[in-house]
Parts: sequence; C-alpha cells; structure tokens
Amino acid sequence: MKRSALLAVFFCCLCGAMSAFAAEKNIIFIIADDLSPTLGCYGDSVAVSPHVDALAKDGTRFVNAFATTASCSASRSVVMSGLHNHKNGQYGHAHAYHKFMSYPNVVSLALPRVIANAGYRTAQAGKYHVAPEEIFHFETYLKGNDRNAVDLAEKCRSFIADKSDARPFFLYFATSDPHRGGGDDKTSALKHKPDLFGNKPNKGSFPGVKEVFFDPDNVLVPNFLPDTPECRAELAQYYQSCARVDQGVGRLIEILKAENLFDKTLIVFTSDHGMAFPGAKTNVYEPALKVPFVVRNPYEPQRGVTSTTLISHVDITPSLLDFAGGLDAKTNGPSKLVDADDYWKGRDLYQMDNRAGANKFRSYHGKSWIGVLGQADSNLRETLFASHTFHEIQMYYPMRVVRDRQYKLIWNIAHPLPFPFASDLWDASTWQAQLEQGKAAPYGRKTVGQYIQRPAFELFDIKNDPDESKNLADSPDHAEVLQQYKAKLKALQIELNDPWVMKWDYE
Repeated sequence: MKRSALLAVFFCCLCGAMSAFAAEKNIIFIIADDLSPTLGCYGDSVAVSPHVDALAKDGTRFVNAFATTASCSASRSVVMSGLHNHKNGQYGHAHAYHKFMSYPNVVSLALPRVIANAGYRTAQAGKYHVAPEEIFHFETYLKGNDRNAVDLAEKCRSFIADKSDARPFFLYFATSDPHRGGGDDKTSALKHKPDLFGNKPNKGSFPGVKEVFFDPDNVLVPNFLPDTPECRAELAQYYQSCARVDQGVGRLIEILKAENLFDKTLIVFTSDHGMAFPGAKTNVYEPALKVPFVVRNPYEPQRGVTSTTLISHVDITPSLLDFAGGLDAKTNGPSKLVDADDYWKGRDLYQMDNRAGANKFRSYHGKSWIGVLGQADSNLRETLFASHTFHEIQMYYPMRVVRDRQYKLIWNIAHPLPFPFASDLWDASTWQAQLEQGKAAPYGRKTVGQYIQRPAFELFDIKNDPDESKNLADSPDHAEVLQQYKAKLKALQIELNDPWVMKWDYE
C-alpha cells in the first residue's frame, strides 16, 4: 500500500477514535427571550416547534416550571447564580443607565465559574445581559446573530466539535427572539401598528431560516389578553419569532448528531420568562412566570415523560452542577467552593466596600431536579417564591409571591402607586388600542383600570382558577387562607433574607 494511502487510513482511524471517545456528559442550556409555553408540546395547536417537541418526546417536559421574576437581566442573574435577586443583588437591567449588577462575591456560585471548576470547557452564545462579566465569566464567547438562531447555532459548531480538549463542554445558548424589537410593521392597515418581534419587515427572511408566517385570524389569544385585531396582529409576529428559535434548536441537534454527541449531551430548553405583552412580562401573574421547560437527559432511561413537579429557575444552576458532578449534597453548594474573598485579593474589585451585601455565598437557594427527571411527579418542592422589584430603573414596583399547587398570594408592596410600564410594553399596539378606550375597557380578565391600579394583596385559588380571574383577598370565606399565606410569605422572606420583609412592619 502506498505511503499516502496508509496515512489516509491512519487519519481516518484517528478521527473515528476521537469521535468515539468524545467527552461524555456535555451540557447545552438553551434560553429564549420572552417565550411563553407557546409550543406544540405544550398543547399549542398554532405554534410550529417540531424540534423542541421532539426533545420533549424524548425527555421530560415540566408543566409547572416558573421563573422567579419576569424581567430579562434580573431573571438571567437567577438562572446563572441559583439565588433569588435580593440575594445576588441584580434587581433589574444590567445595561445602559439601569446599571444593576450582582454582588462580586457571587463569583463563588456563578454558573459558568462552578461548571468550569467541575472540569468543563465553557462557551456563551447570544444574549448575555448580566453583570459583571468577571463573575459570570465564560472561557469562550461565540458571536452570531442572536435574532437568527440558525446562524447562532452554526457559530457554535466549531466549539461543539472541538476534540482537541478532552474536557466535556458546557454551552449557554441564548436567543434574542421572541423579544420585541425591530420596529413596527408599516404594512399593517391598523392605526396602532404591531411590533415586528425581531422579524424582518415585508415578510423578509434571515439567511438559513425558513420563515413561518402566521395569519392573525388563526392565532390563539391567551385569556389574559384582549381578543382584538391589534393583539392578534402582534401575536402573529410573536409566533413567527418563536418558530425561528425552534429552527435554531434543530440546527444544534443536527450538529450534535453529526459529531456523535447527541447521546452524550444534556439539553435543557427554557425561557427567561413569559411573552412580552402587558399582563405577562414585568408582572408576577401566571403568564409572566410560567415558562416552557424541557430536559433531554441521554442517560435517563425514562423518556417522553410529562412532569407536574414544581420547579423554579433558581433550581437551574444547582441542577446543571449536579449533572456535572460538582454539587455537594450536604452544603447544596459547589464541591470545589472558591472563597470569594480569596478570589478577589489582588484584583480590581477587591477594594469595593460592598462585595457581598452582608451575604455569605456558600449554598444555593435552588434544588437539583436531576434526580426527578423521568418521574411524572415528585415532592422536590411544595412551595415557590417569586419576586419583582425593577425592570427598567424608573420602574420601581416591588412584588412578592408565594405559590403552591392550591393557592397563590401576591403582595403588591407599592400598591398605592400605579403599575409602571416597561417602555416597549407601554408602546405595544395591544395595550394602546385598549388604553385609548378608557379605564373601563376590557383587558383580558381585567379592565385597563384594574391592571394599572392594584390592591395590596391578590389571592387566587390557582388550582381551580388558573387564569387568576377572581381575587379572593377580600372574600370573608377566605380570610383564614389569606392570613395563612401571608404568614407563609413572610416566613419565606425571613428564611431567604429578603430585605423587603421589613415592609410588613412599617408600611
């Protein structure tokens, strides 16, 4: 055999061996932006989401998964720290003049840091939106069009396929779809033009994407929104943006399969919070906090499971660290805990007066759900805690929530104030069309006036009233329940060291 032929055979064998011995237990975490469970696998007959649906069919689909807060930066800081906002310090947006950021000492628990310490190579692609970078640091940053999830996935190919590093990989993949943006649809005949939700105008397409267009007459209008032409037009744009996210998921799966990594990679799909419509995003109602959550664990024998287990975004970091083998079950913190004070010595942030907010960062608020994958239900947690304080810095409106499978209590701490709007939600044609009709105009299960001015407490029988249509806080028949859940909420705030607990005493 000729020397060149022998070399060719050698390299073919070498490549085959490298592929065969690709690292086990890789992780791809996918987080969409402002995506509700508007997916086929969640029963939405309009959505076009074959790739996420396929993951659900081959994994565990959680139907009771919740964000802890419905604001972009604030939510992502929880996802990447395993801590509620009042603990990690990031109460609102990280960018521009909003300038919120997590405490420097969160470096001990931050997702990319602890995963790297567990022996992983790490990369981030797409939307970042937390701060400071030194805390949430990835080894590699992959640049692509985060409005084109297919392009963004392609930019991850070389990282996923890299066999020169024997470590397993962790990829944090974040789309900007289906967030509002890109201007208004000027072709609309409506007075209030629908937002494009990142779609190209005039039914244009992104490179590599097979755009899916939706007829406003055929979309599903959630019960919390008004069934109006303006709302339907915006939902049609939203659905199109969601379909583009799914195609990006499909491309990631294609790359994994091509590299013989699909059955060696945990895939998690979720969203930072619910859709960008008034009534969802920046609120603590169900459409704000309820998110899609699909996990395909190739090492879990039970597949195609629908789980009613209550899980929270605060559970993500400890769960991924658990899968990576780096979670200490006794401390519920990293096995290789980095002392934050030691870490900052000799670094620029060491001289900061307030690196921790009087907190110790040694354990997570969240719990690992790795052990309950493949189960139809579990007692992982009985109660959820959620909060909101800021979105944009001018939007101070603290809310605290306790929720279980029966009841949900919302405490609107600043209830004498009118509810403040995110600028893009205020401008939304869905809202403006109703606002111009006056405070008595319907808006989903509420009126415009009821949405703007809220009571101190909102109590819902969430089991029998999932649309939160009837506030029971003033019901004499539920007076005892109200007191019970106030006590539960206050106890959780004390347990979690929430500074707003003092508002029980002086406001």
